[in-house]
Parts: sequence; C-alpha cells; structure tokens
Amino acid sequence: MDGNAPSYDSFLAGAFGPTVLISLVTDKVLAATPEACRLFDDAALVGNGFASLIADNLAGFVVFVDEVHHRGTAWTRNINLRTRTEQALTTEVTGRYMSAHGEPALLLNIVDLTAFDRRAEEVAAAQVYGGGILEWQRAQSFFAELERQNQLILDAAGEGIYGVNADGKTTFVNRAAQEMLGWTTEDLLGHDIHHKIHHHHLNGEIYPSQECPIYQSFRYEQVNRIEDEVFWRKDGKPIRVEYVSTPIYEGRVLVGAVVIFRDITERWENEKKLRSAMDEIAALRDRLEQENAYLQEAINIERAHHEIIGTSPAVGQLINQIAMVSQTEANVLITGESGTGKSLVASAIHNDSSRKRRPMIVFKGGAVSADRIESELFGHVRGAFAGAVRDSPGKIELAHGGTLFIDEIAEIPLEHQGQLLEVLQQRSVTRLGDNRARAVDLRVIASTSRDLEREVQTGRLRQDLYLFLNVFPIRCLPLRERPEDIPLLASHFLRLVCKRMGRKTPIVTERVMGQLQAYDWPGNVRELANVIERGAIVTQSDKLLLEMQNTASGAARTTSTVLSEAEVEQFRTANTIACMKQAGGRVSGKGGAADLLGIRPTTLYSRLKKLGLSEDDWNARG
Repeated sequence: MDGNAPSYDSFLAGAFGPTVLISLVTDKVLAATPEACRLFDDAALVGNGFASLIADNLAGFVVFVDEVHHRGTAWTRNINLRTRTEQALTTEVTGRYMSAHGEPALLLNIVDLTAFDRRAEEVAAAQVYGGGILEWQRAQSFFAELERQNQLILDAAGEGIYGVNADGKTTFVNRAAQEMLGWTTEDLLGHDIHHKIHHHHLNGEIYPSQECPIYQSFRYEQVNRIEDEVFWRKDGKPIRVEYVSTPIYEGRVLVGAVVIFRDITERWENEKKLRSAMDEIAALRDRLEQENAYLQEAINIERAHHEIIGTSPAVGQLINQIAMVSQTEANVLITGESGTGKSLVASAIHNDSSRKRRPMIVFKGGAVSADRIESELFGHVRGAFAGAVRDSPGKIELAHGGTLFIDEIAEIPLEHQGQLLEVLQQRSVTRLGDNRARAVDLRVIASTSRDLEREVQTGRLRQDLYLFLNVFPIRCLPLRERPEDIPLLASHFLRLVCKRMGRKTPIVTERVMGQLQAYDWPGNVRELANVIERGAIVTQSDKLLLEMQNTASGAARTTSTVLSEAEVEQFRTANTIACMKQAGGRVSGKGGAADLLGIRPTTLYSRLKKLGLSEDDWNARG
C-alpha cells in the first residue's frame, strides 16, 4: 500500500471474527481481520476487490448494500461467498454503513455457518464431558477482559449496551443502559437480566425467556434486530426500545451475546401522534372537499327558494310544524307530490335547528344507481372495488354533526334498506372495504312523493325503516289545494327572474292571475316557477304574457319530458283512480274503467291489486 495512504485498521477495533471494511466507491477491501483473511484463504485480501468473492447473486448483494445504506445496519444469509480459491462458503453477513476518512464504506461481519455447526457440536461435547465449569471460567475471563479494554468506549456510547453469558446472566452494563433502565450494576451483574427487564410484554402477558430473540442469540448464534419491544425499568415503568442482539465468541466457542438498544418511547409517541394527525387531516380534507361540492350543489339548486311563500292555512300549519320540530332531534318524514317544496321544508328545519352550523347533506335516492348506493351512503376505502383509487367518506359520515336529508327514500332498493336502518339506529358507519366503525352524530330527514303505507303493503319498503323515519310526519300540499298562495308565489318568482335577467318587472293582470289560479298545476310550485320564467322571457310589454297552452294537463307530460320512476308511478296511480271515479267504480263493460284506459279488464284488476287501490280510494276523492 502507499505509505501516504490513510490507515483503516482502526475501524476494525472491537470486531469479532471475520470482518472486512469495503469501499463503496472502489469495491476494494480497505481493512480486514486475520480471521477474514483465513476465511477467504487470501493473505493479501486488503487492496483486492470484494465483488470477486461473491459466488453468485451479485444483484442480491447490491440490494443488501442499499438496505444497509438506508437503515444503517442489516443482515442476510442470502449472499453466497467463496474463497479466493473458489471454494463455496455458507455464511451469515451483517453489514453496517459508515464513513471511513470521508469515504462511504461498508463494514461486514461474516459468520461461517459451517464452522458454526462444528462449534455447536464441540460445545455440546464439552458439556457432556464436564466442560461446563471451564466454559464458565473462560466466559468470565473473556467478559472481564472485554469490559476492561472497552469500558471507556462503552460508557461513552449513547446507546444502552449490556452483555450476557451463555446462561443469560449479565456480565457488563454500560452507563447509558443504567440511566435508561434505572438499574445499577449491583442490581444486574450476575443476575438473569431477562427476568429483570424483559419479563412481560406490554399487554401484560408473560414473556418466556425461550421466546426472546436475545436468548436465540446466545443459545443458537442468531443475530436479531428488533424494532419495537419494551424493557422494564426498575420503577416498573416500560420503555419502548429497538435493539440488536449479536452472539459473541471466545475463539471458536460461543460464550454469550451483546445487546445494543436505544429508547424509542418519545419517537414512538411522536410517530403515533403524527400518524393520527395525518389520518385526521386526510379525513378532514376529504370531508371538506365533499362538503364543498354538496354546498355548491345546494346553492345552485332552487336559488329562488329562499323562504316558504304563502298565506294559506296549509302554509301556516307547515311553518308551525317546522318551528315545533326544528328545535328537537326527532326524525322527520316529509311527504307530498313532486314539486311541492319538500327539500325547501327540509332546509328550513335544518337552518332553524342547533345543527345549522354544519351542512345538510343530501342523498337523492332516485339519482344513484343500485350498485353505487352503498358507496355513496357509507363511503369506501381505496381498493374496495374497481375504480376506488382513494378513501372517500359517504353521505352519512359527511353529515356528522349536521343533518342527513334522504330525498325519495322509497327509491332506495329493498336490499340496502336494512343496512341503512342499522347504521342510523347504531349511529356508526363502516366504509366499504374497511373493518373500522366510525361513530356519527346526525339528524335524519327523509322525503317521498310516494304513498309509503302502500309501499310497505306491497313489500317495497321495510316497515321498520318507515316507522323509524316517521316520528314527525309533515305533508306538503299540492298547489291545486292552496290556490290562494299562487299570487304571492307568482309575484315572488317574477321578481326574482326579472332581477336575474336585468329587466323591469311586468304587471300581472287579473286575467293572467285567473289563468294561473284556474290551472291544475300537476308539477306544483316547480312548474309554476318555470311558467313564470318562460312568461318573463317572451313578454315584450309592461304586462306579463303567459303561454299556458303548453302547460295544459294533457300536454304537461309530453314524450319529451323525462319522468322519474316515482313520478311515473304517482301519475299512473292518479290516472287509475280518476278512471275508476269517472266509470263509477265499474271495471269492465262499455264505459268501464278498462274501456276508458284501452286495456283488458283482467289487466286493470291486476293493476289495482299491484297499486293497492280499493273502492275507498276513488270514493274518497269524490
């Protein structure tokens, strides 16, 4: 070697057995113990390349070096080495990353497993032939020499370090270990240290010494790296530790193990808090994103409906009902035809309640496909189904602290109604693909345009779900049953639409108002708002012009209008009742209801049974 080259032998101080220091820049062996030279059968090992001593799996060695560089230390039995004369070696390699005179280097401790097996047999034979006392004396002498030579280094180390002999008795303890554990050398030396500091798991279960990785080191010559266990202090308090236990030898005889550990309690607590905080932040971010979308949707829908308009007794009763129930936590079931303002009533209840600081989350039962209902309601975790690329809370979870409004509850398939009921009753929800239940605190408001009692009778709605929701029923009357509200509503809609269009508000004449009040309004308030907006668009004078011919009862439901299933069924029911009424309750014969509908009498009988209609229905509406 160059006389001016730095010496690397100091990096081998305290090394046991075959050990080499390898440059990660040049692959050259910078330093080697005599045992390493003998193991590789190469007296000139220093200065030669180390890669030539790898029999195969060079890629595996590169991966191992990367692991050592990342973690600081690692071990493997998957690297096959060979001597300089190409004889195969069966080894266990432990690596530690370091900087040697500013150069990145790898310190490798190599255990010849073949020689290890021979030593195990020699130890067993020595025990059989009464070598136990000599072994004990030799171990004591060895540890005494080790302690004498290295005590200053051991005490200067920041990690806790202690040694045990082949019987598990403590042979030395450095100062850091004593400070971390609260035990003194008098407490530990010569005693079974496992029963002092390692006797129980954190959950209170007994920790048998035979199951301890440290036991495996001084009995079966295993190097073990443990990242999360506990040692027990003298005062009975546990500390979380990570440690490495390494077998040590005197010559070729296994005499014990050395344990290097560090207290990771504070780090573990910080990591736990960080994980919890990150989970909470992620959940809050997802929730805020979803809430923002729902709030934006709520703002865009029915912008004109800022308040309930009307002076009829029906509206007065409705307002009183809202005032009574809004200050409670009772479930509310709102019924009424499509377009009667059920969502407006739900918003009014929420906005007048103690939950108004949180959003009202809307779930539209008829707007979600059957295969997405569970995900929309209960949420999902990443990977729960194809396309689930991230965790997502459901509507129920988003409504925590606020109100869940289920619009068209009868549209939810029967197979999902039981699960929904259980979640609402238990007030906890589990996302799809997850096994962790999340507690929810919410108020439930549901609405429907169907006859729910009939839905229960026909088996399309669970009775227990109906009873759970129907704590405080509110019925929104159709506009045809409160025509006295039409003038106020028409003026309100006209003022809003003209303001939006930047036009002067035209006059509503008595003739136009008479038209509005005489019309049946099958689409209720929603249809009235559309008619008023269309009139404002076509009006070119100071008087409102209406095109009522396109909203006649027969033309209101043209083939170009897309109806929901609930609206179709509602229309079919109303039409069937009207036919039975006009036919005087007769089904068959000329002028009978079947003749008026253009269907066979048997078909009409089946329809009446399916819809749950009886004579009381068409007589009650007479």
